Amino acid sequence: MINVTDQHEPIDPRDLRNALGRYPTGVAVITTRAPNGKFEGLTANSLAAVSLAPPLILWSLRREAPSIKSFLAAGTFVVNVLSEEQSHLSDHFAKPSDNKFDRVTFSTGWAGCPVLHESLAVFECDTESTTDGGDHVIFLGRIRRIHHREGSPLIFSGGKYHSDAPLVAKP
Repeated sequence: MINVTDQHEPIDPRDLRNALGRYPTGVAVITTRAPNGKFEGLTANSLAAVSLAPPLILWSLRREAPSIKSFLAAGTFVVNVLSEEQSHLSDHFAKPSDNKFDRVTFSTGWAGCPVLHESLAVFECDTESTTDGGDHVIFLGRIRRIHHREGSPLIFSGGKYHSDAPLVAKP
């Protein structure tokens, strides 16, 4: 059944989430190093390419997220795109924890931000700007360094993880 919302009625957040869940996305862990030196990280699927010249990407963070102040103050962040073998990292960074980097293999990259080992792609960024996005803050990042490897991405759709499978071409 398709739910159609009248333009004068508020959109139910659960219906919106269900509809957005029909659009598959990749999964990334966004990391930073706060000015006090604390490493922060969270799971996100709001990543989007913005521009090739200059190289820009964006992602968003809920205003009530415990790490929002650190990301705003840091001025740098790293987007670690997860492979299909890294769903455990997605789960790990989606849960609250005092030290999310305990027992996680990483090195430090741009401006000391954590770079997760075995990520499918890594975008090391300076925060170009932030803007209001309702209950989220949108971060626009200028990419300073990239790394990538072959592999299959971790995909999220309909509230579940998936892996990619190429379609067989039809004659």
